[in-house]
Amino acid sequence: MKLSFIKMHGLGNDFVVIDGINQTVALNSEQIRLLADRRFGVGCDQVLLVEAAEPAEVDFRYRIFNADGGEVEQCGNGARCLARFVRDQGLTDHDDLCVETLGGRLQLHIQPDGRVAVDMGRPRLEPSEVPFFATERAPRYLIAADGVDLEIGVVSMGNPHAVLRVDDIDQAPVAHLGPLLERHGRFPQRANVGFMQIVAPDHIRLRVFERGAGETLACGSGACAAVVAGRLWGRLWPNVRVELPGGELSIHWAGEGESVIMTGPATTVFEGWIEL
Repeated sequence: MKLSFIKMHGLGNDFVVIDGINQTVALNSEQIRLLADRRFGVGCDQVLLVEAAEPAEVDFRYRIFNADGGEVEQCGNGARCLARFVRDQGLTDHDDLCVETLGGRLQLHIQPDGRVAVDMGRPRLEPSEVPFFATERAPRYLIAADGVDLEIGVVSMGNPHAVLRVDDIDQAPVAHLGPLLERHGRFPQRANVGFMQIVAPDHIRLRVFERGAGETLACGSGACAAVVAGRLWGRLWPNVRVELPGGELSIHWAGEGESVIMTGPATTVFEGWIEL
């Protein structure tokens, strides 16, 4: 199977984006892992597949596969890249798009400066909706990892997130605690793990250990989850600048019952073909 693709990134969170509308695409887990391999394939954090949508009110179906081959519900940085992809490839001439994901529908808006704003929907905070095992909802939960009790925020942005506050992300034990919390028994579908340093009420620094991918340079849904957690803790304002290793995102969350709006760039790197 010979496939055309485009390599893109959102703040260094990189993707192989595939048009599943104008070519026949049937990828198995082994092929996805090969695509994502940085030595034997193209190399990426996630593979994104654009497909035709059936409901008339939806423009495209958007599928996300992690580097380990597993399909996941949500990827905010990928959503921005998808918006630029379908415009740049002539699949649409609209600035406002509705796309269907496993985690629900997303509203995307391509701005005149080329950045993309994504309505990430309302955060899900009930433990059963994350999912996360807890007797009742709370702004913080105690969780045991490596013999230590940690305080985390738990948020679903269409995918599960654990948010841990740290004093300095440069010294945060991401490589050690990230895998332990990702696969913790209280997260039955595993979790993305955010390490958040609060610099000011409108500025945080963040590193994210992503489920099935490891630490990435940026995670859009992780940035949203961190701001939601910080707002619930009473530490952040509605508009927050999120500084990630790969660059910055702007996150807006007015509070409970409201959608989270994420705005940031999407960049095309190169086009190519690959035989699978």
